[in-house]
Amino acid sequence: MSRTLWAGPERPAPVTDEEERLRELGYQPVLARRMGGFGNFAISFSVISVLSGCMTLYGFGLGTGGPAVMMWGWVGVGLFVLCVGMALAEVTSAYPTSGALYYMADRLGGRRWGWYTGWLNLLGLLGAIAGIDYGAALFTGAFLNLRFGFEPTPGSTFVIFLCILLLHAVLNLFGVRLVSVLNSISVWWHLTGVAVIVGALAIVPDQHRSAEFVFTEFVNDTGWANPFYVAAIGLLLAQYTFSGYDASAHLSEETSNASVSAAKGIVRAIWVSWLAGFALLAGLTFAIQDYAGTQNSATGVPPAQIMLDALGSAGATALLLVVIVAQLFCGNAEVAAASRMVFAFSRDNALPGSALWRKVSARTQTPVPAVWLSVAVAAVLAVPSLYSATAYGAVTAINVIGITPAYAIPIFLRLRAGDRFRPGPWSLGRWSRPIGWTAVAWVAVVTVLFCLPQKSPVTIDTMNYAVIALAAVLALATAWWYVARHSYGTPAPYGTAREQAELSEGIV
Repeated sequence: MSRTLWAGPERPAPVTDEEERLRELGYQPVLARRMGGFGNFAISFSVISVLSGCMTLYGFGLGTGGPAVMMWGWVGVGLFVLCVGMALAEVTSAYPTSGALYYMADRLGGRRWGWYTGWLNLLGLLGAIAGIDYGAALFTGAFLNLRFGFEPTPGSTFVIFLCILLLHAVLNLFGVRLVSVLNSISVWWHLTGVAVIVGALAIVPDQHRSAEFVFTEFVNDTGWANPFYVAAIGLLLAQYTFSGYDASAHLSEETSNASVSAAKGIVRAIWVSWLAGFALLAGLTFAIQDYAGTQNSATGVPPAQIMLDALGSAGATALLLVVIVAQLFCGNAEVAAASRMVFAFSRDNALPGSALWRKVSARTQTPVPAVWLSVAVAAVLAVPSLYSATAYGAVTAINVIGITPAYAIPIFLRLRAGDRFRPGPWSLGRWSRPIGWTAVAWVAVVTVLFCLPQKSPVTIDTMNYAVIALAAVLALATAWWYVARHSYGTPAPYGTAREQAELSEGIV
């Protein structure tokens, strides 16, 4: 039995067989439990992916607060996200199901709480697929530009994006075993990749920026005059990167000893990413040779220009390939997590066409229709990038304002439940309340921040469409509630196998 963090008046539930535990929570096991603890950590680490989030939004950070906000924002946001992750891990340990956040909210707060949490979680996960894979398409275009002189356009980038989505759909159809293996490889690829990139940028260039520049230089190209406002919206780089760690919870029905492994996977993925991301951001920023040239790079990707200026064409091309492969790992892991959410939400009849989306392949025990739906919706979410230069920032904000509130709702409900909440084998004990309230407060702040416009003046091209997406999904969820409220619902817990037997024999 794994060591518990419990220390308080509440009694943690005993660790039981995970299949039995799932039945206690109301579900019959249908997914293959073939993922170990490292694989569970690996999927959240792969989804966070510092080589995806930090790299794809680095250009955004250059003009929205500059180096000072990127570096100190990473430190501060990482600390608060660790609080969110620990609080969420505690609830995950008690409710290890594929539905994850919405199932927790349903159990702790009721059907309406579960319903809206599920829709927010789904918006965030699908927005994350769009953001990750479109970012990979941007970097692929930059690679082709350096290697073959290819000129990336919105149309060609979107075609590359669709090809990447198709690749990830196909890889996810082979089953969770392949997903787990790819994620395990992804961990070492990311860590080695960060070390190689930082090492090359530290050793090869003849000139580096000063520490004063890296940690204090403030740059404002947003059009907004208030530096505090600019710094606040500049936190998007870090907050966007630090999302997706609920993947460990969504894959819990396919993880051995999930009550402990999924909780540990969430927390470990955050702190390892926190350290790796700081090193990566510092390495890139110290190596900037021409700030304006980096921002206006012909490649369309500022980190590519940093590598090109510092290492030359051959070195930049090689490192870009490292980044692209890491982003492909990231997107593949996110499709796995999102498809499990679609499957679980459909299992409880929450989505239009639920009977189709909850189907599982008898051969691979994978929710095949849910995989295809996930990539199809992600493709639609990225369509505005064909018409607006700022659309990618909006897509990433959709991910943040969809998924981040969904993290806080079960944490808030757990705090409200007090001693009625029965912890799993991984618990924060006496630290549960202070960490939990810190997490809820932080989520409330960032949800407001990322609904705000990022550029001034606000026009059709510069508008933050994330708030429209949020309003649309809440409106859809509310309208569909009146259609599906009689069929939607998580199953009643069965109780333990012994309790079921006693009930059937009339003992209790």
